Amino acid sequence: MATTAHRPSSDLKPSAAPALLLGLGLGGFVDGIVLHEILQWHHILSSVPEHPTDTVAGLEVNVLADGFFHVVTWLLVMAGTTMTVVAWRSGRLAPSWSFHVGLLLLGWGIFNVVEGLIDHQILRIHHVRDDLGGPLAWDIGFLVFGLLLVIVGWTTYRRDTRR
Repeated sequence: MATTAHRPSSDLKPSAAPALLLGLGLGGFVDGIVLHEILQWHHILSSVPEHPTDTVAGLEVNVLADGFFHVVTWLLVMAGTTMTVVAWRSGRLAPSWSFHVGLLLLGWGIFNVVEGLIDHQILRIHHVRDDLGGPLAWDIGFLVFGLLLVIVGWTTYRRDTRR
């Protein structure tokens, strides 16, 4: 059993890493579940000519790629959850709501910005609205939304005085 009697108080502060990982993973889940599955606007490889979503073979490849994407987001959530339990069991304080929710939003925003820049702009493997031919305005809106999440998340996180 871990004891905290000889630890400096700075070691007991909440850890930022778990909530940030949870935010990255949950942001990926929102993207995958809402945009890929419910709205069916795009899939991971829906802008790759070799895997068109209007053929069974192309859709199979895209759904498989979506599945691997969900495995990665699930692993991020599991890592964040495990780190949370480890931190609490080692005597760290539980985070305040502003600390935790701020980092969740920050992680989600980072996910959107990185995914939007890499997948939409650099690799061009899909766009937010591949069902409409991938108009740039939707990709820019996705990046702007990600930046807003980063700003709101960081601002909310910074309100916590126990950081």
